[in-house]
Amino acid sequence: MFLVLWEFEVKPGCEQRFERVYGPGGDWDSLFRRDPRHERTGLFRDIVKPRVYLTVDYWKSCKSYEKLLQAHGAEYKSLDAIAEELTANERHIGSYETVELDSDTHPE
Repeated sequence: MFLVLWEFEVKPGCEQRFERVYGPGGDWDSLFRRDPRHERTGLFRDIVKPRVYLTVDYWKSCKSYEKLLQAHGAEYKSLDAIAEELTANERHIGSYETVELDSDTHPE
């Protein structure tokens, strides 16, 4: 499993639109679902700072994500430019893959 994490600070008054664009079933999720290796998209809101959100995009592998970017790079950039008007700040937190433990070095 591979996931991509982003943090966004949403402009005041843009929260509902942001949630529609970035949440499950939204514009980003619709783009990603064009690739069968996209698992799901999650949207999380900070309970202390309600205009701060995290998005989590789950993929079968890093290669899957990279292939989507290659195949749909123009649409990705176009959607990113449109969605930027909703946010004051955005930060790529990181891209992570599942740690597979070797049973020989980590016995039960």
